[in-house]
Amino acid sequence: MNRCSGLGLLAVLSMALVQAGCSHEDFVGPADVADVSRLELEQGWTGTASMALQRMEHTATLLRSGLVLVAGGQSATNAELYDASGSRWIAAGTMGATRRRHSATLLGDGRVLVVGGDSAAAPTGTAEIYDASTNGWSSTGSLDTLRSGHTATLLGNGRVLVVGGENGAGAGLATAALYDPATGTWTGTGSLRRARVGHTATLLTNGLVLVVGGRNGPRGSFLRDAEVYDVATGVWTTVASMLTARSGHSATLLLSGRVLVAAGFVDDITTSRNAELYDVSANTWTPVSQLLPEPRAQHTATLLHSGEVLLAGGTDGGDPYLQSAVLYDPTLSRWTSAAPMSASRLGHTATLLPQGDVLVAGGSPDGVQRSATAERFAVPTPPWRSTTALVSARYNHSATLLDSGLVLAVGGTATGSAALGTAELYSEHLATWTPTGSLVTPRFLHTATKLSQGRVLVSGGQSTSSLYLASAEVYDPASGTWASTNGLATPRSRHTATLLDSGQVLVTGGRQTTSFSSTLATAELYDPASGTWRATGTMNVRRVNHTATPLLSGRILVAGGTTPSGDTATAELYDLNTGQWTLTGPMAATRYGHIAVSLPGGKVLVAGGWGQGGALATAEIYDPAMGTWTTVAPMTNSRYGAVASVLGTGRVLVLGGDAGASVGLLASSEVFDPATGQWTSGGAMTHALTNTAVTRLADTGRLLIVGGLGSNGSTSAVDLYTPAP
Repeated sequence: MNRCSGLGLLAVLSMALVQAGCSHEDFVGPADVADVSRLELEQGWTGTASMALQRMEHTATLLRSGLVLVAGGQSATNAELYDASGSRWIAAGTMGATRRRHSATLLGDGRVLVVGGDSAAAPTGTAEIYDASTNGWSSTGSLDTLRSGHTATLLGNGRVLVVGGENGAGAGLATAALYDPATGTWTGTGSLRRARVGHTATLLTNGLVLVVGGRNGPRGSFLRDAEVYDVATGVWTTVASMLTARSGHSATLLLSGRVLVAAGFVDDITTSRNAELYDVSANTWTPVSQLLPEPRAQHTATLLHSGEVLLAGGTDGGDPYLQSAVLYDPTLSRWTSAAPMSASRLGHTATLLPQGDVLVAGGSPDGVQRSATAERFAVPTPPWRSTTALVSARYNHSATLLDSGLVLAVGGTATGSAALGTAELYSEHLATWTPTGSLVTPRFLHTATKLSQGRVLVSGGQSTSSLYLASAEVYDPASGTWASTNGLATPRSRHTATLLDSGQVLVTGGRQTTSFSSTLATAELYDPASGTWRATGTMNVRRVNHTATPLLSGRILVAGGTTPSGDTATAELYDLNTGQWTLTGPMAATRYGHIAVSLPGGKVLVAGGWGQGGALATAEIYDPAMGTWTTVAPMTNSRYGAVASVLGTGRVLVLGGDAGASVGLLASSEVFDPATGQWTSGGAMTHALTNTAVTRLADTGRLLIVGGLGSNGSTSAVDLYTPAP
């Protein structure tokens, strides 16, 4: 054992090498190079320090600290850590067993679970845990069978699902098992419909696990069928089959929520150039029309911050293995060749680093030799970039994602006094805005709601600073035209509109004149089938500039806002079944002009707004089960009039807004992580703004930030935000 392997990880990183009593060779491989952590590298590969050992069929796991844990591989029991900032490797102890073709899973508490695998002798059913706080390994509960070449997936409940693989006796496995980190034990769960090895397992955005392809044994037939695992029931269900049977392929969850399955073996010697996309909601597979530049299998696939996917190395069935790399752009559904690696690699690992570049380590160039070398692929993609501007500058408008994937921008104002009647459509694939049918009535500060039939209902708002509207109209995407529908009973501006599970639209509160005394407590329901409105229960509090958020129960949470007597912290719930409003626990702070979004799991995040005489940075979370609010960490900036959206990862991006007279409009953004309760920077937009509109694009999961009010007035600028995976 290396004499430094017993040091705690924090001690290893914080003490000078001589203080730790370790020589330079204890930490860094023989090909030590200068720091390459800078992000200004052009796209391409840059060498970095080599590992202490040559490795193939090992694992690489990104830790919470940003270090990468590499473990096992052919004839290897030891592990090491890659420090990207220092471009060096650090000893990380020795596992209890020699492993290759094993799995390594980062647990919710930051430890790493390593399971199964095989050595030259036979597969193993043992498992062990790496603890970064001690930089050491300990054994944990063993599987009930020998297993290698399996998949391991961290589930939303914190458990790890291990699926399939082989037992070393020539048989594939159909069984699956669950690991509970709290008890360190395994339990059996539902079995696959058939044995699989060489398959993939992907955790979908709906919490199910998609298992695709593979072979029904080490020498068995190639499979194109797919099945999903339901965490709640432990049952596997067949879903649509792929268009091509394949094994040794890759499966990547895109930012859009779709799954890209690429290449792989289609028989014992033939590799594939095709790829296909699985649409979870439609349960369909669609071919990627463009073929890969060359066939490959047993490659790595890495989702980049840009939303692109990097495939690297693998084999085309020949010798030597592949040195090439290729990028998939989901926006254009297009493959492009990337710069080749410095060496051919099979059985290597690829890890997305926090800086946004990809660390590739180890592998074999020819099936005989093994490599200790590592290199990094840099794609300098900032999270924010501008895209094609609107045809018309606008703010206090709306932006709605249509079923077609186009974004509809409607109305608003360019001057603050006169409403716009124009509307335009954005195509993500073409990056263009195209005018569409004009509104029947120009308006701003209205609401826009996509109905269950795909049409868009626009209601209320203002046509001038003093003329408030009760009218409503519906946009038909098929014809690109607007048609009047029955109007609201009361003119409303700065109200809310929420699509209910019933397909109806609930409109609440707002003001009907310029006077605060005209603030409303009434609510109305729109029925798309009849095109009519009817009154429903009246809120307990008259509100304007409040929020309305749907809960998993089907009820609607209305929170905060301004009343005729001042700002409020009150909150209440609407029940469609009874048509009644019930007060629930009040927020910790009075606020209006805040953001409110539903978090995965059903809680609601509220942040920012205006209250107590200024813009707020505070944030709190509503728990529907308890009817109570819990304060969480505040944002870095106070924000009034900001906008927010839930990302595909479940995190929340809050952007822009007004920080008050001393600071003014903000170009900054920040991201809330529900798992940690903390905020991190989301980067800076191309310009500061408020009163903008945001929508999440269907194909890539990127956010489109449309127009708004900037320092120099209304803007036609449009930004794209690419979330980190």
